[in-house]
Amino acid sequence: MLGSLAAFAAPGVTDLLVNGVAGLWIDRGGGLLRAADWPRLDEDAVRELAVRLVAAGGRHIDEATPAVDVRLPGGVRVHAVVPPVAVTGTTISVRLAGPTPWRLDALRASGMVTAAQADRLIDAVAQRRNLLITGAAGTGKTSLLAALLAEAPPTERIVTIEDVAELRIDHPHVVGLEARQPNIEGAGALAVDRLLREALRMRPDRIVLGECRGAEIRELITALNTGHDGGAGTLHANSLDDVPSRLESLGALAGMSADAIGRQVASAIDLVVHLERRSGGRRIAAMGRPEIGDGGRLEVTAE
Repeated sequence: MLGSLAAFAAPGVTDLLVNGVAGLWIDRGGGLLRAADWPRLDEDAVRELAVRLVAAGGRHIDEATPAVDVRLPGGVRVHAVVPPVAVTGTTISVRLAGPTPWRLDALRASGMVTAAQADRLIDAVAQRRNLLITGAAGTGKTSLLAALLAEAPPTERIVTIEDVAELRIDHPHVVGLEARQPNIEGAGALAVDRLLREALRMRPDRIVLGECRGAEIRELITALNTGHDGGAGTLHANSLDDVPSRLESLGALAGMSADAIGRQVASAIDLVVHLERRSGGRRIAAMGRPEIGDGGRLEVTAE
């Protein structure tokens, strides 16, 4: 990593957040703490750091392109926003990859997953259940998804689709696809929904969408409903009860009614695993199954 941020990328650090001239905040897995030894940088210096980090990912950031998301070598993800969009000054968000891909045993040791939950999830992977991992930002959705996919048989081909590649899976046959944003002329974009359609032609045993955040939800549930079992994805949601409304919102972006998205999801998704973060720890808070309720709307029933 470039610049003065490198000194703070110690083992165990998951996120580095630079809030303009206000300083640096660090997440070591127990919540955000301000870095007292971060050098005092003016706005020009913070902006220069953002420009260099984004350039290392092969892109540029300026007033015409004020918000950029890039991936650096080694799996480091950088998001930067510059003024005037960032009204408090240039903001840099760095998500660090761990030294090795997560495995389920490590998540058990960390307290995220109990032994009983691990057994149930391993069985779900073995039975090729379609999984949806939900939770707020920073709850460990990507880590849990990668650990579960590592349990898939080595004879299977896993195709992952991500907006910015973050999944690191300890498995011998993983094909990763990453969306491409348009170039400076506005051409050359490859969106996640297009990559999902391409993935269907790649003889996948498991199709994995790193995060459902838009109209691509239509392609994912369609694929999972047409014989592609063992798939998975993640979704931002505050609770298990909020999952149906989030899915309905994404379905609306794809032109699907609440009834249509509900029935498709109830048929496509076998298990929803919801994560939460409390008192500095990440853990599985609940598991459930999507069903159509008495009122005809999608529900997730806790199990």
